[in-house]
Amino acid sequence: MSLARLNKINLQFGNHELLRDVALNLSAGDKIGLLGRNGAGKSTLLNVIAGRIQADSGERWLRDGASVSLLDQTLPEANDQSVHQVVSSGLGEHLALVEKHQVALSQGDAREISRLQDQLDNSGAWEALQNVDTWISLLELPRDVAMATLSGGWRKRVALARAMAPNPDILLLDEPTNHLDLPGIEWLEQRLQQYRGALVLITHDRTFLQKTVTQIAELDRGSLYLRDGDYRSFLKDRAQRLQAEETANTLLDKKLAQEEAWIRQGIKARRTRNEGRVRALKKLREQCAQRVKVQGKADFRIDSATQSGKLVAELAHVTQSYDDKKVIDDFSTRIIRGDRIGIIGPNGAGKSTLLKIILGQLKPERGKVELGTRLDVAYFDQLRGQLDLDKNLIDNVCGGQEFIEINGKKRHAISYLQDFLFSPERARQPVSSLSGGEQNRAILARLFSKPANILVLDEPTNDLDIETLELLEELLIEFDGTLLLVSHDREFMDNTVTRILAFEGDGRVSESIGGYSDWLARGGRLSGDKAEAKDHSKRPDKNKSDQNKASKVPGKLSYKLQRELDALPAEIEKLEARQRELETLISANGFYDQNQADIHAALHQLAGIQEALESSYQRWQDLESQAPAS
Repeated sequence: MSLARLNKINLQFGNHELLRDVALNLSAGDKIGLLGRNGAGKSTLLNVIAGRIQADSGERWLRDGASVSLLDQTLPEANDQSVHQVVSSGLGEHLALVEKHQVALSQGDAREISRLQDQLDNSGAWEALQNVDTWISLLELPRDVAMATLSGGWRKRVALARAMAPNPDILLLDEPTNHLDLPGIEWLEQRLQQYRGALVLITHDRTFLQKTVTQIAELDRGSLYLRDGDYRSFLKDRAQRLQAEETANTLLDKKLAQEEAWIRQGIKARRTRNEGRVRALKKLREQCAQRVKVQGKADFRIDSATQSGKLVAELAHVTQSYDDKKVIDDFSTRIIRGDRIGIIGPNGAGKSTLLKIILGQLKPERGKVELGTRLDVAYFDQLRGQLDLDKNLIDNVCGGQEFIEINGKKRHAISYLQDFLFSPERARQPVSSLSGGEQNRAILARLFSKPANILVLDEPTNDLDIETLELLEELLIEFDGTLLLVSHDREFMDNTVTRILAFEGDGRVSESIGGYSDWLARGGRLSGDKAEAKDHSKRPDKNKSDQNKASKVPGKLSYKLQRELDALPAEIEKLEARQRELETLISANGFYDQNQADIHAALHQLAGIQEALESSYQRWQDLESQAPAS
């Protein structure tokens, strides 16, 4: 059954046509990933669906009684409101009804109390209020704490609770993974997989997208293209569509050139001129004039500095605590020139603290830190604190100068900013008017204008469109300096780093060669993972938990458990072999041209193999920890 429908929606801001004849139908069970370049109008489209923005023309229909909830990109304000107040504000009419009931109670108006009581019972407001407490509990939020005291990650959790507490029929999420840590992202994936309403989400996180949606909608030059299938299959379909479009445009240009040559042949041609052909030429001219060009790709390079010394930093037995909480406990590592290190952990685990220690900005309470020589550091700040929102891009990136020096050559400021997809008009507007993704591109433009041999990137992927994200990956792969990356984007980290430092709780920092997937395959787990999606309703019984802890004390395994441990390596090898077979099959040319049922069956089987592998790895690790050392 249809919940909402958009028909021939048109919307224009100034001279920029954001939405052109957009049509979309939303039904229960739909899970749609909305893609498009930064500034294409994705957030605007969500606001049109939610009814917050009125289109210039077209029809927006919402089924009677259907509820819509929208999670904005921006974080809730850090004000004096409590967490409970902010989450409750998402209830809308339900909250207003409860407040009226409370006023009637305080005034002792029996007739009004009875009338409002009936409305509360019939509207489901009481259940909605219970949902507020449920979501606060599920997300482990501090109920009565003021928003001003919370970090960005916790404020994001509050915003999620506010969006999901009303249990809406239509859930619209704009960059829901921003500011969340990895356990939080994986928890949200599980929740959205279970969600039964209509879901439309915007995200740059390709792994999250692959795991949560079954349809892809791409907003491209004002038009919306919708297709069934996951993100990987969408990429192939889009490449084919753009190729077909390019071929059609080439043929159109060729035909126009031939007709223009014909009409200019002189007096002989004019004597025998076919008026129908003249009208057709006029129509061809109009088609070419109305054609919307594909937006260019960002094009940027890192301005390389002189090589650093071979040693970048060496940490020996470093320990650091805050408020009697040990965030780093007896950690040692050596970072040399060219290392590409990813740092992962729950929010508040100590990732930024470790970065400051590595860069010599913070002296640890115990341990020794030796820094290398000739270190030129470029730092990307996820909070965008490097930007002055009241100034324009030329002032922020180029210091207000008309020319900027890049790799020893002078570039015009406008030309340099165009490499980052900023038009001359956009470059002169205040930064406050830019979207989140555009602000991140502005930070990259500022960052890459300075020579550096060490890149420190703290959540650089937030709000970037996927194409710019992939270009940034290529740039980091080509960078010959040292990379220190803090990110919750699993695919981005897999593609850019070769070593993982993971905060695993109680100050333990583990070190693993490879990317995030390699760390996970070896049984890596973050301290936040132990909550198993933080669902309080599924918490184990305390007595059983104590028994489980006791059973994990190293000792002699039972005969049955020892046999299970001995058999696991062969079982894992068999699963890994089947995983490789399926991956080869899926990556082969023509895989997505076959029957849809066969495609889904292969993808489903691969997902099952991956889950079985993860379980086997974890079981192997658990049994190994119980077995006596040989």
